[in-house]
Parts: sequence; structure tokens; C-alpha cells
Amino acid sequence: MISFHTEDVSFTLQDKIKHKQWLQAVAKEELKKVGALNYVFCSDSYLLEINQSYLHHDTFTDIVTFDNSDEPNVIEGDIFISYDRILENAAKFGTESSELQRVMVHGLLHLCGYKDKGKADKALMTSKENYYLAKR
Repeated sequence: MISFHTEDVSFTLQDKIKHKQWLQAVAKEELKKVGALNYVFCSDSYLLEINQSYLHHDTFTDIVTFDNSDEPNVIEGDIFISYDRILENAAKFGTESSELQRVMVHGLLHLCGYKDKGKADKALMTSKENYYLAKR
């Protein structure tokens, strides 16, 4: 079950059912099932506190993903997304909805096992994001 929440921001995700269907389809294509998956849209300061407390990173970021999966083919976790970062990146790179969806699928792909720290991993992640964004 995919659910959407907000913390410390005034934001309402539009077309929740379409987003759930799209994210379910991504998981299915990656040969995964979705268990309990929570998306939490929050402020920069809220996500910075999470980043500092749990990951010991003192930087702003657009997303933090926590994998709560117990079974190898079942995705479960909490994906925290800074709505402030979405707005800032949308001004630079595209529309708000496309940036939001890119970050949403990015978190899901992390839970599918994709990484983005090295150059090759980042290229694969971006390629997967673009592929799934085109399928929306």
C-alpha cells in the first residue's frame, strides 16, 4: 500500500490514484511488490533534521529513503521528499510535477536496489528515472 503524507509544508499531491498506479507499475516492472510504502513531503528544515539525526549528513537534500523491507522482492519503506528542493529544482530543470515525479521514482528505485553514488550507478539511475518518467 502506497500512502502520501506531509510534514511542515502546505502541499497536497494531486492525482494520488494515478501516482499510486504508476509507482505500482514501476515496482512490478522491476519485479517487486509494494508493501507499506510511505511518501512524506516535507520542508528543507524537516529533511535536514532527518539527514543529520539518522544519516549524520549536515546538508540539504531533496530525498532521504529508508528501506524497511524484510523480504527481497517486497518494497517497504519511508521516502522523505523536500518540497522546498522540488520547487527550487523545478525552477532550474523543469516543471514542478516532473521534478516531483522524478524524485518519487528515484526513491522507489533506491528501494529496488539501485544506487547513485558512483558515476556508473548515477548514470543507470538517471536512465531508469527517464525511462519510467516517459511511461507515466
